[in-house]
Amino acid sequence: MKDQKIIKTGNSLALTLPSRLVKSLGLRSGDSARVEISLDQTKITYSFDTPRQLTLTPRLNQQS
Repeated sequence: MKDQKIIKTGNSLALTLPSRLVKSLGLRSGDSARVEISLDQTKITYSFDTPRQLTLTPRLNQQS
């Protein structure tokens, strides 16, 4: 697990996401994230519901 930087944006703080993660999940600015906070474990979990498009590989040389 890599440490991420917390930055100030206006009057709020924001957690940055690595570009590799953003690309692999297909995240875009404005996407929603589900946040679960566990104060007793000092843990924050983010879940992203991004639709993914799966490509189907055509089967070549199909013969019956």
